[in-house]
This record gives sequence, C-alpha cells and structure tokens, in this order.
Amino acid sequence: MSTFAYTALEPTGKRKSGFVDAANLEAAKAQIAAEGRFVVDIQEKRVAAPANSGQKKKVSKSDLALFTRRMADLASAGLPLDRVLQVVSEQSESSTLSEVAQQALDDVRGGLPVSDALAKHPKLFPVIYTQTLKSGEASGQFPEVATRLAEFQETEVARRSQVTSALVYPSILAFVALGVIIFMLTFVVPRLAGIFKDLGDNLPATTKILLATTGFLTNNYIAIFIGIGVTYFAYRAWVQTDQGALTRDKFFLNAPVIGPVVKKATVSRFARVLGTLVYGGVPILQALDLAGLAAGNRVFLKSAQAVQDDVRDGRPIADAMRDTGAFPPVLTNMVAVGEETGDLPNMLGRVSDSLDFEVDNGMRRLTALVEPAIVLIMGVFVGFVVLSVLLPIFAAQDLAK
Repeated sequence: MSTFAYTALEPTGKRKSGFVDAANLEAAKAQIAAEGRFVVDIQEKRVAAPANSGQKKKVSKSDLALFTRRMADLASAGLPLDRVLQVVSEQSESSTLSEVAQQALDDVRGGLPVSDALAKHPKLFPVIYTQTLKSGEASGQFPEVATRLAEFQETEVARRSQVTSALVYPSILAFVALGVIIFMLTFVVPRLAGIFKDLGDNLPATTKILLATTGFLTNNYIAIFIGIGVTYFAYRAWVQTDQGALTRDKFFLNAPVIGPVVKKATVSRFARVLGTLVYGGVPILQALDLAGLAAGNRVFLKSAQAVQDDVRDGRPIADAMRDTGAFPPVLTNMVAVGEETGDLPNMLGRVSDSLDFEVDNGMRRLTALVEPAIVLIMGVFVGFVVLSVLLPIFAAQDLAK
C-alpha cells in the first residue's frame, strides 16, 4: 500500500485536499471517484525524512500549544486519531510540526499509538506530554486528556508572555541607565580630568572617587571584559552541576522581594503538571517524578523524589509533602482534601489557579518597584557626578577671591 496526496473537486465544486491509501495510482483515483469527487491532481507522497535528520526549525511554545489544542478539539469532535493527525498536519503553521504530524500519521496508520508516534520526537514532545496522552489512550479518554494538556500548555504560554511583557520596560530602562553611566564614566569625566589636575591635589573625596573609578575603567577595560566573560562561563559550568543548580535554586527561592513570587510560580507549575498527569491516569509515583522534573527547580525536584519514596511506602501524599517543608500549606491541605474526596486533579487545579493569581499580583508589584528604583539609582549617580564636578570648581572660585 502507498499513500497518495490528492486535490479533488467536491460535487458542490469546492476543492478538497487529502490523502488516500491505495495499491497504485489508478486504484487511488478510483477510490476518490467512488466517493463522488473529481481528481484534479494526485501524486504519491514521498516518505518523510527521519525526525533527527537535517536541520529543523525551532518550534515555539505557542505553536506547540496550538498544535495540542487543535488535536484536542478534533478528537473531541469524534474524528479518528489518524484523521486528527492528518488535519493537524495540514493546518499547522509550523513546517516542523506539520512534518512531524505527517510522520506520526504514517506511524499511527502502521498500528502505533499516537503517544508512541509523538514520543519519537522527544525534543518537541517531552515525556510529560507523551505519557499524559498515553494514559488518555489507555483509559479511553484521549479527547478529555488532550484538552487538559492543551489548557496546561496555554496557561504556560500566557504566563511566559505576561512575564516577558512585564520585564520589557524595566529592561529598557535599565539598559538606558547603564548606558548613561558608562558614557559618563568613559567619555564625559575623562575630558574633565585635566581641569581637575590643574586645580591641584586638594580635591573633594567625591571627585577623587569619581576620577579613580574612571581611570580604572578606561585603563583596564579589556581585563574587565575578559573577567566578565570568564565569570559568565564559570557560572554556566557551575550551575550545570547538581550542587550548583541546587544552590542557585535555593537562592532564588529565598531571595528578598522576588523569592516569594518565584516560589509561588514554581509550586503552581508543580501542582498544574501533577494535576494534569493524575487526571490523565498516569500512576501517582510516575506523576510525582515528572511533576518534580517539570517544576524547573532542584529543590522541588528533590522534594518530589522524597514524597515519591514515602508514597511508595504507603504514606498519604499530603503527609509526605508536609514532611519535606518545601510545599506550602495551601497545597498540602488541598492535596489532603483531594485524597479524601477522590478529586485530587481538581484540587490541584484550584491551588494552581489561586497561586497564579498571587503570582500575577506579585509581578505587578515587582514591576512597580523596579521602575522607580532604576530611575532613583540613575538619578543618584548623575547627581554624584555633577556634585563631584562642581565642588572643585566652587572651591577654586573661593580660592580666587
């Protein structure tokens, strides 16, 4: 059997494109004609290259979320899964996702489950994604599970977009402020240094500090750039280690002002992933392991592993979470209620929604604090420079009287 891509006219005159499996070209035309369509163009579909061969374009989070949403909506409409993949492949704006969906379609028509077909592309579909779909297939709830997965991805995209938008103005402001500081220290102040030397050694302390800073920057800028580069790469290498990553994540969780926001965002993601996996029917031990990985924080990863060990020994999830000390009471209490009522996925979803609301408020407060702080720092620096320049001039004028 071969697969043929065709374009045909419906009895109504509407053009329709699709795929048909047949032994040869004539059989494919006959099959299409038997359905009442007139073939305009038909050709045998070439076998797509393996997913790991060649250079592929990157797929954004929003593209993947849209891919999942379309797959969930089509499955909910009652389409067979092979037809779902075919339509998604045709509709996808991402050429990479379209190609991958076509490859998955071939695998599904060959008898492979959708989850296993997508699992062949781990760079696009992580284990959380494929395991959730696999559980949905096993339980006969693929449309519902795919919908839940799409909602999770859309929430992640919305959160990422919100954080990016909130940081745009402060980032621009900080960049401009840093540029002004560097310009004044490396261009303006050095041109005034000659004037200060003519005024003698009896300069104010602020002027001496300014001149020393300017001299250090202009005389050692190459060493400074090298030092910054070495520090950056050393930091990157350090955080690749388990201890380095754990120390970094602990720092962000305990940092003043931003720490509570980071912790709430991490807990929200952990709860949402865990709820999605449990809803999909993933075994609780595996769900805890995957949720810990998805949290993106080594502290919660280790805590999730500790919870996993306790639950394996027969302890309730809520009690195991409390013992770690990493999970806030709002999560452990709702997990306890979920265990008692048998409605753990919904309880986890409510916790995540509540924490997302608090994260949104926290981000707005942080943005409101950062902007005036940057302006204040820049104002203080400019004032320091102006004062350092004017004080020697005023002193010289007093001596000339």
